[in-house]
Amino acid sequence: MTLSAEPGAPVGGGLPADPGLPAGPALPAGAGVPGAGDLAPDPVGAAGAAGPGVGPGAGPAGAAGPASRNRGSRIRRLGGPLLSAAVSVAVGLGAWQLFLEVFAVDPFIGKGPADVWRHLTSDAEAASRSELWEASVTTLRDAFIGLAAGTVVAVLVAIAFTLWRSVERTFMPIAMVLRSVPLVAMTPLIALVFGRGLMGVTVIAGIVTFFPTLVNVTLALRSTPREAIDLCRAYGASATATLRKVQIPVALPALFASLRIAAPLALIGALLAEWLATGDGLGYLMQRDMTMFQVDQLWSAVFLVTLYSIALYTAIGAVERVVLRRFGPPAAAPA
Repeated sequence: MTLSAEPGAPVGGGLPADPGLPAGPALPAGAGVPGAGDLAPDPVGAAGAAGPGVGPGAGPAGAAGPASRNRGSRIRRLGGPLLSAAVSVAVGLGAWQLFLEVFAVDPFIGKGPADVWRHLTSDAEAASRSELWEASVTTLRDAFIGLAAGTVVAVLVAIAFTLWRSVERTFMPIAMVLRSVPLVAMTPLIALVFGRGLMGVTVIAGIVTFFPTLVNVTLALRSTPREAIDLCRAYGASATATLRKVQIPVALPALFASLRIAAPLALIGALLAEWLATGDGLGYLMQRDMTMFQVDQLWSAVFLVTLYSIALYTAIGAVERVVLRRFGPPAAAPA
């Protein structure tokens, strides 16, 4: 049975129709109803809501998309520092060769990259190459220990300066006065006090690392946004909790910037200590090569020191990316 609307009856719950007016054209379904178009079924959305394996992008290819993108992002993060290091080495080698040619250095004295490569790979120089590797292990060990010790002490002192301003006012001027003394002048005294062994080398390499890290980390801890510190205090956080949760993460970029600067300096400090105090490692080897006029080994040692500095800088940059992505502030996390 078909029902028909009576004249004047309300249509759709609206106003009653006027039988004296002509009927207008029929409206399409959903017209005049606010939001009616939004209620139409969406084939793409319906397919996505149907669950995995249904609709566009589903299946193995769709599932592999995020995984492949993550893999590509990790490769870019690792490949960036390596590419920068390779470019640095290439530019350095080109500048080295160009310097020898422009200034017409005597080939008997000035050795180029090809000469050093032959010295490091030739079977006839096996004894010299073995000596270089043993000295390199000693120098890298001294530099690593000095860098780690100087960084740890500098961070602890920077935290003390941040928590107790009186400590900073007392000891920061003393630290700056000590920094103004040339390390070459301090090395014999340090060797006399701490000995000519590993402790003396650690102190010398640590001093080179200590001062830039102390200044940068102290300034970074002080530059924490005041609003973040006030919010922690409003929730009853202690000074140490605020330091651990807010200030140290904010200071991480400055810490790694200091490490990138201090790593080559730690190598220089280790070389200086080996030259003037211990009689071991690449520092002593280069001094001996200079006095005995072993030019090939001397240039090879200088090349290895430069290569180690670039490698340390690159390694610290790679570690920085991982640490800042995990623990650093969002603005400092590398892309």
